[in-house]
Amino acid sequence: MYLLVIFLPLLSAIICCFFSRWIGFLRAWQMSTTLLGITFFICVVIFYEIGLSSTICTIEIGNWFNVGFFQSPWAFLFDSLTASMLIVVTSVSFLVHMYSGSYMEFDPHLGRFMGYLSLFTFFMLILVTGDNFMQLFLGWEGVGLSSYLLINFWFTRIQANKAAIKAMMVNRLGDISLTLGIALIYIYFKSVRYAVVFASVKQHENLYFYLFGYDILVLDLICIFLLIAAVGKSAQLGLHTWLPDAMEGPTPVSALIHAATMVTAGVFLLVRCSPIYEHASNEIRLLVVIVGALTAFFAATTGLMQHDLKKVIAYSTCSQLGYMVFACGLSFYPVGMFHLINHAFFKALLFLSAGSVIHSLSDEQDIRYMGGLSRLIPFTYVFIMIGSLSLMGFPFFNRILLKRFDIRIVFQYF
Repeated sequence: MYLLVIFLPLLSAIICCFFSRWIGFLRAWQMSTTLLGITFFICVVIFYEIGLSSTICTIEIGNWFNVGFFQSPWAFLFDSLTASMLIVVTSVSFLVHMYSGSYMEFDPHLGRFMGYLSLFTFFMLILVTGDNFMQLFLGWEGVGLSSYLLINFWFTRIQANKAAIKAMMVNRLGDISLTLGIALIYIYFKSVRYAVVFASVKQHENLYFYLFGYDILVLDLICIFLLIAAVGKSAQLGLHTWLPDAMEGPTPVSALIHAATMVTAGVFLLVRCSPIYEHASNEIRLLVVIVGALTAFFAATTGLMQHDLKKVIAYSTCSQLGYMVFACGLSFYPVGMFHLINHAFFKALLFLSAGSVIHSLSDEQDIRYMGGLSRLIPFTYVFIMIGSLSLMGFPFFNRILLKRFDIRIVFQYF
């Protein structure tokens, strides 16, 4: 049952990309939405069995790389962190698939669009369920490819071409850094499996790496490489420029990829590698705090000056991701995950509501030409109000999830 979570989105992508022309776009949309709905239901069962019951499940299919002493199996890890991410990815993806059928109703390439969405979901699930760094890297590169395809979906638009190329090139820096980090992990730990690496971190605390005439702690260097990778994927300050431009893609893409799932991959990487960061020097965690705090402040103030509706929400996403990174730098990883889950739902709600506004105004995105819409689209107004109150941290809007995390550590810290 657990493996169906991985392969049902892949089946949906294959059907939509290769057979939608014969079965019809409407049938392809119905089939992909149904498969994602089944995937979400299975993830709810997994969350009950793994997350709420505090158990761990590992499934190994076979060998992927087996070259000399380098071994990397096809294995899937289901723990509380994975179960939480599965709920976020599949629920938002399922809702975006439903929404896309109406939003892209008159687009002649609806089948291809649904296939790209399902392909992205498949790679994101590979990323969060991987048992080792090689599978994480496969999902990492896969979501980058899917992001490029979806941003450039309307490939006849020059701005969409430029935005897709910019997103790919900026993320290359983070991908190279992740590659170097994984290489260092294998050189010193002789394995890329999470269980082996995290269990032997303490034995590598005093190892040094000679770089440019300086002796640097190995764990510090690995953490720096992983941080740069997270900065690129989660659009932190310095490598954040691709996210606002990525709004050239269709609005469902912005809701799924650039608000709820792909941009949280960097935060997921920091949380997953928390044992390494906890055994690194304090200066590394201070660097994470500084990056997150500067991003939160810079992106929020920049968003105040924007006129494009989707770019306002995009800069808000950068700012909220900064809060998550900030929490991880303070070693409050449950708080970072708590905000990641909250943010995924209300930011996806804001993006999908923004798509409703844009369609209602004949594709107008400049907020200076908007006003008095509450009477025309009252339901969209209510949903944007709910999302905005959640974004502001209004009391009782996240009380249910609050019970599942020990939030008291934040108040103890301050």
